[in-house]
Order: sequence, then C-alpha cells, then structure tokens
Amino acid sequence: MRWTLRPKPEQKKINHLKDTLNVDSTIASLLIQRGIEDFDTAKDFFRPSLDHLHNPFLMKDMQKAVDRIGTALKNNERILVFGDYDVDGTTSVALMSSYLKTHSENISSYIPDRYLEGYGVSYKGIDFAHDNDFSLIIALDCGVKAVDKVLYAKEKGVDFIICDHHRPGNIIPNAVAVLDPKQEDCNYPYNELCGCGVGFKLIQAIASTKGETIEDLTPYLDLVATAIGADIVPITGENRVLAYFGMQVINQNPRAGFKAIINQIKKEALTITDVVFVIAPRINAAGRMKHGIYAVDLLTQTNVELAEQYAQEIETFNTDRREADKQITIEALQQIEEQKEQKHFTSVVYNQNWHKGVIGIVASRLIETYYRPTLVFTKSGDYLAASARSVSGFDVYNALEACSEYIEQFGGHKYAAGLTLKEENYQVFKDAFEAEVGKTIPKNLLLPEIKVDANLQLDQVNDKLMRILKQFSPFGPGNMSPIFMSENLQDTGYGKCVGEDDKHLRITVKQQNNNNKLVCIGFGLGDKLPLIKNKNTFKSVFSVDENEWKGNISLQLKLRDIKE
Repeated sequence: MRWTLRPKPEQKKINHLKDTLNVDSTIASLLIQRGIEDFDTAKDFFRPSLDHLHNPFLMKDMQKAVDRIGTALKNNERILVFGDYDVDGTTSVALMSSYLKTHSENISSYIPDRYLEGYGVSYKGIDFAHDNDFSLIIALDCGVKAVDKVLYAKEKGVDFIICDHHRPGNIIPNAVAVLDPKQEDCNYPYNELCGCGVGFKLIQAIASTKGETIEDLTPYLDLVATAIGADIVPITGENRVLAYFGMQVINQNPRAGFKAIINQIKKEALTITDVVFVIAPRINAAGRMKHGIYAVDLLTQTNVELAEQYAQEIETFNTDRREADKQITIEALQQIEEQKEQKHFTSVVYNQNWHKGVIGIVASRLIETYYRPTLVFTKSGDYLAASARSVSGFDVYNALEACSEYIEQFGGHKYAAGLTLKEENYQVFKDAFEAEVGKTIPKNLLLPEIKVDANLQLDQVNDKLMRILKQFSPFGPGNMSPIFMSENLQDTGYGKCVGEDDKHLRITVKQQNNNNKLVCIGFGLGDKLPLIKNKNTFKSVFSVDENEWKGNISLQLKLRDIKE
C-alpha cells in the first residue's frame, strides 16, 4: 500500500480562505484541494441549491427531444421507455416512465434480458416496440453507439431519443435526438452526469414547458442520487447538487420501493455510501439473477404492501447473488494460481459456467487480491462476454480499444467496461491485453494507493471538526471523505483483533506529547496487530468518523492503514 500526500496548497491561499470563512487551516486546505478558494464557491459547496442546476436546454438536441415527446403526448402515441439492466438503467427507466405517466397512460417500460439480449439497445426490444405499436423509444443509459439498431428502428417506423452518458463512437446514431454531454460538439457545462442524470435533465426540460418547477421534480431525486452513487460518477458540480437533495428525499420521504428496502435493512439516516453498498446491490440483483424489470416494478410501485412483496423477492435475488459471487471468486482465484499468473500485469479468467450476472462483482473482488486491470469472462450464447474493472489511474477502456481487432463489441468507462468476443479469439485477446497493459501501465499504479489530504494531530480531532467534515458530504469521486495522517502514535495497551477470523483491529491510541485518546477501528487490518504491540510507535492514515452505541455518539478514527 502506498501513501500519497496531496500537495499542500499555497499558505497565502490557506490564510485568505481561513480568514474569509473563519475556519482553521486544515479545513481551509481541504477546501482548496477541492477547488474552493473564495466565499462564493464555499457557499455553493456548503449550501447546495437546486438553483445551481444548469439550464437543460444547453444540452445538444434537448429542444428536439422535448418537441418530439410533446408531439407524442399530444397525439396519444405509445412511448416505450428502454433502459439497461443495471442500477443506472433501471433507475433511469423508473424516473422517465413514472414522470411521463403523469401526462399519459400510453407509457410502458422495457429492460433487455441480460442473457438473451445483452447490454444496451436490442433488436428484440425494437421488434417488441414495432409489434406493439410504439412509435417512440426513449433509451436511457445506453444507445449512443447503437447506430445500426437505431437505423433498424427507423426502417420499422419507430423513432428514437437517446439519453446516454457513455463515450460516443465515431458515428452518432441517426436518432431524433441524442442527449449525451460527452459528445464533442455538446456545449453543456457539465459532462459527468450518469444516465439517470441525463434522463432527469430531459424531464426537467419537459416540465419547464408545462409550467412545472424544479421543486415539482424533487421526489424523483432519490432515483438520481442512487444512480450517481452506484455508477461511481464524480460527486462534483451538478452531480453533487442532485445527490445532496436526492439523499434528503431518501432519508425524509422515500418512494415506497426505497422505503421497503430500508425497512428490511433496518437502518436510519442513510449516507450515499449506504446507498452504494446496501441499496444499489439489491436493485442490481434483479437484473443479475432474474430480470431488471423487477427493479423497475419495485421503484415505480406506489402501493406500500406490494412494494414490500417486491422488496422481499429482490432480497432473495440478492442472497443468491452473494452466494454465486463468493463461489465464482474462489474458482477465479484458483484459476490464476493454477495458470501461474500471479505476477501478470492483468487478471483475465474464463469459465463457461460462471453466472453472467455476477462477473462484474467477481472482477472487483479479484482486484482486492491482485491489484491490476481485470477481466472475467463467461459463455453468453455464441460468444464469450466479460466484465472489465480497472485500478485507480488506469483507463481500461483505452486498453480494450487497443485490442479491438479481437473484440466483437465493447463499451463502458475508464474504470468499468463490458465486451464480447468469439471463443476462438479468447487466448489471442488475453495475450494482447496483457501486452498492452504491460506496455502502458505505470508500475506504481499496480500498488493500491491511499491519497492523504493532510497531516492531523490527534488534539485537532474534536466535535467541531466532525461537524464541518459532515458538511463536505455527500462523498464520492472528486469529493472523497478526507483522509488524514498522524505520526508518533501508540496503542494504550488495549489493542485487539475483533470480528470473524479476527480480521479487524480495534485499538485506543494516543500521540506522544498529547493526552488526547481516541478509539480506532481498522476493518481488514487485523494482521497489523504486531505493529502496535508493546507500545511501539507507528503512523497511520485514517478518516474521522462517529460511532453510535446504545444511543451514545462518540468520535472514532476509521483506520485505513498502519506502518511502523
């Protein structure tokens, strides 16, 4: 594990912001690292407002999309809302379909089958639209590369509006409108929206033509916040505003589907981290283990009792998913060892019997053991399908592009992608991918990195610091929970391993020349116990956290790593 201390901002800037905001140097430094250097940007950061959202009509093709949907609503055309089977896709479909249903009864939802149709817009979905007299498809979280499929739909008299956030290819589909802020000729001020975020901009634009306000759309933001968290997009700019207000909806007035999930997990005051690790996996489990439409049904259900039933079904899917990914991870790790690939630059594994719905999770699990770009393949119809995951700082999409001569189809992001290839091309692709990554990855990226924001003395950890740090949330890429480093630490003699197999470390620390004592929990750091024994001095990186026990809240440090 390598620790990288972020550069300390100029002292002049720190002093200016410190005096302007009446905060200490640590807080001023943290803000400057996040691009906040004056009163106005600090005010926007600490007091997000829906007024900070951009005009949706700044997005290329937005007017065309609004006009076409307006015509469809006016003429009672049948509209099919189409989305991918993951969290971003299913929340997008739930958002768009439930909003349009407030203006028309002729709205239906369609999620492709992960196994029969695969990722993105499908010919089967277009045939379904044509056979059932849908004249307009609104595709969400997919479609920006569906050139042939949009043409196929056009030949059948079905129009397309695309709301996507993935990188476009060289050719843009000939749809009525393509909403994607990553298009080179799109001048929208923020290009890091998720698919559900682009969908929200579309309903914001439609609403403005109907005399509805942004406040009327607030109840939909629980869906947007969930997609932002699950899709790991930066929580900066517009995403931060959407996530901030979406989390308020989740905690204060969640839709029936979210309420049913929250009732099952019995947790109060969810953070966006809870959304990512607790709510999102359950929504994802439907598409992974059964069919994504179950998730849409849950998220659009208004009847509380029915929502409880749907949530129970999805909980069963999630339990099955857990068992499957645990077993496949064991098999994948064995395969790496048997093939003696522990020291490769990549992890590429394949088994035709692995469950396609969990290979993305397995890829992430493998990175926890072998920290390197990872692909997990399984059989999918006549092809092999894979989920790709990357390590911090390395663009796996570009690496796949360099090997595209062996790939049938691929798409995704810098850190996560999906692809298909012919079985006979598996080994040659695997070799090419290993060679490409070996040639292009800086070797330091093969060690997990903890980015440390600042040095912190234990006597600086107090309730006031915690109050301000809480206001930095919601946390995520671009605005991670601050990580601090302290040196000359000692355990007070009560350090021990806790949890299953003694995996976790629980210690109470003090700092030399400092009487302040703080309880620390280090998840997965049980093997570090020898470093802190016998009152050895050590250094640690950590975040400042709160522990709630029997109604009492106390400060604690969440340890990320320990070194001598």
